[in-house]
Amino acid sequence: MRRIFFFLGSPGRRAERSLALTDLFPVLRVLGMLMCLFAVAMLLPLGVAWGHGEAIWLVYPVAMVLTLALGLALWGSLRRYKKELQPRHGVILVTLAWVLLPLSASLPLWLAMQYLGRPISFTHAYFEAVSGLTTTGATVLTGLDALPLSVNMWRTFLQWMGGMGILILAVAVLPLLGVGGSQLFKAEAAGPIKDTKLTPRMTETAKGLWGVYAVFSVLCTLAFWAGGMGFADAVMHMFTTVSLGGLSSHDASFAYFDSPLLEVIAVAFMLVASCNFALYFIALRKGHWQGFWRDPEMHATMVALIGGGLVVALLLWAKDVYEPLQALRYGMFHVVSVATTTGYATTDYLAWPVFAPVFMLLLSGVATSAGSTGGGIKMVRMLILIQQARREMTRLVHPRAVQPVVLGGRVVDNRMIFSVLAFMLVYGATVIVLSMVLLLTDLDPVSAFSAVLASVHCMGPGLGAIGPSSNYAALSDFQVWVCTLAMLLGRLEILSFMALLTPAFWRR
Repeated sequence: MRRIFFFLGSPGRRAERSLALTDLFPVLRVLGMLMCLFAVAMLLPLGVAWGHGEAIWLVYPVAMVLTLALGLALWGSLRRYKKELQPRHGVILVTLAWVLLPLSASLPLWLAMQYLGRPISFTHAYFEAVSGLTTTGATVLTGLDALPLSVNMWRTFLQWMGGMGILILAVAVLPLLGVGGSQLFKAEAAGPIKDTKLTPRMTETAKGLWGVYAVFSVLCTLAFWAGGMGFADAVMHMFTTVSLGGLSSHDASFAYFDSPLLEVIAVAFMLVASCNFALYFIALRKGHWQGFWRDPEMHATMVALIGGGLVVALLLWAKDVYEPLQALRYGMFHVVSVATTTGYATTDYLAWPVFAPVFMLLLSGVATSAGSTGGGIKMVRMLILIQQARREMTRLVHPRAVQPVVLGGRVVDNRMIFSVLAFMLVYGATVIVLSMVLLLTDLDPVSAFSAVLASVHCMGPGLGAIGPSSNYAALSDFQVWVCTLAMLLGRLEILSFMALLTPAFWRR
């Protein structure tokens, strides 16, 4: 009977629910502001379509008006609910943004494909938008070379916006958020860095991180252009390189260019983007480059990526797959691409010895730093787990020994260790449960496990039916929705989303 009364609502219960709804109004107000900001971003593909005389240019004003109207409706109707956001507000807002903004992002894609006579379902349009904003790089589209430039520009631009985070951009450019922007930043930032305050004001921090991101973006564009890409291709592949996204404007991905020079440039910027952007920010702002070079996470990330590339290159040479220089070229490029969760490909690496693609897929979970644009569980968590394992092994021999977990010369708080352990537990459970769900749909085990792992890591191509020579169009609609959920969970770092499902989160 208690459950019935809960849903029917006694006066007290109704008051509580009303109060909770009112409490969400400041979140919805900021969400409206974000939607307005997102609508403005559609000016880029609109300008490209207009400049190139594309007949589909009309789809972008339609999508802009719909997004702007909804955003203004939320913002305007709730403008009196302006107050400081609490930590849980940040979690709710981040979750709502990453679930709802892809709806707006999918509108131009869906309308454009309808206009071109190549209609796609809402499922595929939403999946493509989520893949873009979460920087996953998985796609269900083919015939990319024949698509209008504005469509490919929009797909890749989504990854650039999602790379550093549309919410961090909002903190940087919307002072209307006030001091509550700090809760946004903490909820959006990846990994343990979220508790690190780089400047006294979070707005300054967000501006600084986006400033570093913009500098790398300009340098990457110029490097690709100088290396032989056309300017449009240089811009689009910059979007997906510095964001570690991996979408391309060509069906052949990076193999379209067949250029060792461009591959070296891509590897260099993927390595740069895999490191913590906060290190660049501090080094440039304060001139403390010593801290950058001494950072243990950066060292571990570089060792994993470069060392992994050399291991795969040696394997390809030893197995007579390629000559030494070719083995180094293909091995290093693909390990860095897959391990940084970018997902570019220049060949079908599933034809290599099975160790190589499996090794690269597993490496994609750990070979990026917290505070980078990459996905996965982040290198700092692995370092903390390794140190904790060493401490436990020492305790087996010396039960009374005091051996704190130290990282970078600093003692790691036990709360941080417990948080990492909880994250790893939920991460493992998520991968297993979603893989079992895909297996229930009769998808083969290799494709099921790799699809979930690639989606949670925001990496893109997997193994089996969704390898680099194929895409996610091979999956059914239900399987695509499972992968969409996995991408969102990976981008939200799982725990933030799971917290919304607990009763304690909603108690005042």
